[in-house]
Amino acid sequence: MLRPEIPPTSPSVPAVSPSSVEARSQGPRYNFGLQETPQRCPSAQAASSSSPPGTSGAAGDRSGSSSLPRHPPSARPAQDSYFTNKRSYAENTLASHFTLGTSSSSARDSNYPQILKTPLSAGNPQRPGYKSWTLQMEYSATSSSAVSAHSPSVIVAVVEGRGLARGEIGMASIDLKSPQIILSQFADNTTYAKVITKLKILSPLEIIMSNTACVVGNSTKLFTLITENFKNVNFTTIQRKYFNETKGLEYIEQLCITEFSTVLMEVQSKYYCLAAVAALLKYVEFIQNSVYAPKSLKICFQGSEQTAMIDSSSTQNLELIINNQDSRSSHTLFGVLNYTKTPGGSRRLRSNILEPLIDVETINMRLDCVQELLQDEELFFGLQSVLARFLDTEQLLSVLVQIPKQDTITLKNCNTPLLRAYYGSLEDKRFVIILDKIKTVINDDARYMKGCLNMRTQKCYAVRSNINEFLDIARRTYTEIVDDIAGMISQLAEKYSLPLRTSFSSARGFFIQMTTDCTALPNDQLPSEFIKQISKVKNSYSFTSADLIKMNERCQESLREIYHMTYMIVCKLLSEIYEHIHCLHKLSDTVSMLDMLLSFAHACTLSDYVRPEFTDTLAIKHGWHPILEKISVEKPVANNTYITEGSNFFIITGPNMSGKSTYLKQIALCQIMAQIGSYVPAEYASFRIAEQIFTRISTDDDIETNSSTFMKEMKEIAYILHNANDKSLILIDELGRGTNTEEGIGICYAVCEYLLSLKAFTLFATHFLELCHIDVLYPNVENVHFEVQHVKNTSRNKEAILYTYKLSKGLTEEKNYGLKAAEVSSLPPSIVLDAKEITSQITRQILQSQRSTPEMERQRAVYHLATRLVQTARNSQLDPDSLRTYLSNLKKKYEADFPRAKQVSGNTEE
Repeated sequence: MLRPEIPPTSPSVPAVSPSSVEARSQGPRYNFGLQETPQRCPSAQAASSSSPPGTSGAAGDRSGSSSLPRHPPSARPAQDSYFTNKRSYAENTLASHFTLGTSSSSARDSNYPQILKTPLSAGNPQRPGYKSWTLQMEYSATSSSAVSAHSPSVIVAVVEGRGLARGEIGMASIDLKSPQIILSQFADNTTYAKVITKLKILSPLEIIMSNTACVVGNSTKLFTLITENFKNVNFTTIQRKYFNETKGLEYIEQLCITEFSTVLMEVQSKYYCLAAVAALLKYVEFIQNSVYAPKSLKICFQGSEQTAMIDSSSTQNLELIINNQDSRSSHTLFGVLNYTKTPGGSRRLRSNILEPLIDVETINMRLDCVQELLQDEELFFGLQSVLARFLDTEQLLSVLVQIPKQDTITLKNCNTPLLRAYYGSLEDKRFVIILDKIKTVINDDARYMKGCLNMRTQKCYAVRSNINEFLDIARRTYTEIVDDIAGMISQLAEKYSLPLRTSFSSARGFFIQMTTDCTALPNDQLPSEFIKQISKVKNSYSFTSADLIKMNERCQESLREIYHMTYMIVCKLLSEIYEHIHCLHKLSDTVSMLDMLLSFAHACTLSDYVRPEFTDTLAIKHGWHPILEKISVEKPVANNTYITEGSNFFIITGPNMSGKSTYLKQIALCQIMAQIGSYVPAEYASFRIAEQIFTRISTDDDIETNSSTFMKEMKEIAYILHNANDKSLILIDELGRGTNTEEGIGICYAVCEYLLSLKAFTLFATHFLELCHIDVLYPNVENVHFEVQHVKNTSRNKEAILYTYKLSKGLTEEKNYGLKAAEVSSLPPSIVLDAKEITSQITRQILQSQRSTPEMERQRAVYHLATRLVQTARNSQLDPDSLRTYLSNLKKKYEADFPRAKQVSGNTEE
């Protein structure tokens, strides 16, 4: 049963929590028996000398899935003496305090934390914010703002194979707000695009790498690329020997909860992710000064096989998560779809947008759920109401155990298999067991409240009475002291005829406050009984007295006793419910998924979205741009799209501002929406699953990497050419405009021919009209253009262009629209006239060399007929009569193509 409201009173089981991170920023930072080293990148000699001969851990040369050389028993990192005597280590304070970042909390509270920058390369090891360790790891402090609700809290360990295994990447990440570890291992090429993309999805607070990756003067390419792409993230390097796959497997066996223990089968031969998790957990143990409880972590393996890859450049171009004009704006795909009610649902939506699914069965299961939510109004609003009362379940697992107070059977009568499966998981009997045990100890009305005095009261009385006699006595004593304080202040008010009231702050405790005109005070002075004037703001006085100071001390002593006994009772409660607590992991997954699906349904209620289908065709009828719809006062102009294997390369032309770039982004956004299980903005939509989505849209210089517009274009297009495959969706806008026209056309033509050799669905927007004639040689090329209309400008007695934003077949009829724009500018008329003449000569020469022949037209018609027949055989669900009609129309279209071929022949003879 879905249980919405949860009072936040009991501490969590896992040892790592944001509160413990926050505690690290208040007071001395300790070096728990660990040797501190200078802030520099370790040399190769130091790195090699840190491990005994013959040991390699994850550093050994290996290729693919070949076995790793294991540590001999003597070479494995021993269980450090820190675990046997923590107190002695804690007494050794560091002489100098190195932190993960020393920026102020106000800076960290910005949209992305302004942590001290990391070096751009290992050649600059002295930059602040970068640390390296030799023997072990330092206890590093992080400001409390780093674990706020909107700041990163993920630590990631990254390791790469060496020698023949270079390019094999292992990653492990843990969120300090959630007791969950995510493992991944995959092969990446020299661009390391997958690594960068995954790290950007995780938005890490800190990245851990081996010290051998940043040897001075010889840092690895992976290390250099990561530091360049994550300048505001902390980097820590630790000895390579801690990347130990054997230790990693032991950690998983010890810490993984039973429900997710199948992960052992998935990762036991994935040595690099095992090595990464070993270093990660060792590091977290030291920075937290604590260890995770056995069987307390959700550990899962996430490969790259079941998700589409969207590189970071495309993520930015398409404004999936962040608006390029205003980072605070919600005008993004995430903003369009985000109607989630819980932090977990929001996180799941974000990760799904960045890594869409490619498994059609899973996508359709999600779409079934969205459809049922849209059809069942009671279910839709019931779930919204329930989810709105959920707190961040994942964070509760790290901080508190909160128990629902109401039951609901919202999902009981659902028909969709996925929703019924969620209902089954929420019917787990362990929820009732946990609830019953907590109700016997925790008061039903214990909950989070604003105000330090309110929270103090909640903490004092969270545990029920009659459980511990000494606790009851301590609480009665505390209550009597508080009553005495209030009574004393009331007596003072009567004694001096002053409007005194009792106030409280966490720093001062109880104090006296008075708001009055100075004329009410005798001789404009406070009575001598009042001492230690705290503040005077205008006509408001805050002060105390000797008796009140003593009573505050008694109050604090009583509180310490209450908190200690409450803690012991809660720890005992946790030990009783610990074996049942693992169901909360599944609860977190279920709630976040329901929240995301409900968010998809909510987005549909605000616009006329349609459920997509999945075939081998990208067909969109009257589709529009989802973000533009949110921005515009009027609904955007809708357009059709029809891409098949037989016509998989579209060349899009049209004047500037006619809608080419918007259309390209629209296609990509609809594709992503469909693959995450959302409805899409169209009247009808069919998609082919895209395993990769590439875009080449931006034309800005990149100052940070010293790249001109043209060089940036070449880097981006090279990345696409190296990584694209038959299942890719490729969107290219204005390639080659960063150089001269002849070279630009040449590069574009060569790129087009290369992409035409693939079966990727490609949309290529260009101003080079000469490229449109490539369809003569390649029958799978289609030309489309955005229409414009010419209207008379009576005031200036000239024609003006009216943009229709409508996509039509064929080449654009707008010739030399750049020259038309020049005409209305301040260019001298003689220059414009010369430009027109030169342009016409160049165009005439190109057209003469690219004329079509009747045989080419015949072959093109045959090709199109064949691809349509194949497509019909694969996907048709027509009844026999409708299929007969459709095939008859195909035949007529094929026969109609021959007169055009003869016409072309006649024109050629002329």
